[in-house]
Amino acid sequence: MTGNDVAGLPAGFADEAALEEFMTRPSAALVRDLESVEGDLLILGVGGKMGPTLARLAKRAAPDRRVIGVARFSDPAVREKLAAWQVETIACDLLDRSAVAALPRCPNVIFMAGRKFGTAGALSLTWAMNVAMPAIAAETFRDSRIVAFSTGNVYPFARVAEGGSRETDPPGPMGEYAMSCLGRERMFEHFSEKYGTPGRIVRLNYAIDMRYGVLHDIGSKVLAGQPVDLTTGNVNVIWQGDANSQVLRCLAHCTAPATPLNVSGPETASVRALALAFGERFGREPVFEGTESDRCWLVNAGEATRLFGNPSVPLFTMVGWMADWLQTGGSAYGKPTEFASRDGAF
Repeated sequence: MTGNDVAGLPAGFADEAALEEFMTRPSAALVRDLESVEGDLLILGVGGKMGPTLARLAKRAAPDRRVIGVARFSDPAVREKLAAWQVETIACDLLDRSAVAALPRCPNVIFMAGRKFGTAGALSLTWAMNVAMPAIAAETFRDSRIVAFSTGNVYPFARVAEGGSRETDPPGPMGEYAMSCLGRERMFEHFSEKYGTPGRIVRLNYAIDMRYGVLHDIGSKVLAGQPVDLTTGNVNVIWQGDANSQVLRCLAHCTAPATPLNVSGPETASVRALALAFGERFGREPVFEGTESDRCWLVNAGEATRLFGNPSVPLFTMVGWMADWLQTGGSAYGKPTEFASRDGAF
């Protein structure tokens, strides 16, 4: 069976519209979980790579509720797209405490705002966006359920043979970006403890969209004949539609105080094996450099699997889709994940 032969899944995507339509089809499980939590949904930081499809997924899963997306909307096209999907929008600087105070109070809040790319060049802004902004949101929306995005970078390197870091493992952030992300978590934890706010902190490791992500990075290098760095020899990935679904389902699985949850695919994926799989589809031999380390940023997603089951899209289905997308010149965001970075600088 090839990656494009899984029953019930498309063979690929003709364009962005087809990609986003498939990515935002709600599962019956998501619909049930959202039915178990009352009220409208406010999405803070909706303008990023995952936000628009998460908002559309939420609206399709709960069409009778208000889904409100908040961002600066520096790109007006994002706001127009959300409006076409019946998602309400509000332009707001989430570092402006008075502007945040004027936002509608919804029982359910997804916090997606933050800064990663280019953090090494503007560290004070990174800390403001990743720590001060969450503090403002956590205090303002203390009477809501809050599910907040975080990252597996808050963990230290884990031994590949041990299957990745668990939620009970102590954090060990490397570099100021990861430190600021742990600071974001601590702000949500603090205000959750202070006010009894139910919440979840989602430590996401590498969502996969056709337009960006670890598979896009690896596949692009193989297609271009560029060397694939094997030093970070193993990764975790999850289809963005599955990641968005699990994040929304977390609203029905909040805790007080808020606790972390690793969200990723169930397997530890070899970068070498992924590159070879792309090479087979492209009809070319990958070029490698470096040697696999026995330690990488990896998470164990066993608890999320217990709560939500396995993701709906298998790993090598994503590889097949990505190979088709790259070969046909599909669009790209131009934002590499820097997954091979080992010094915490992004």
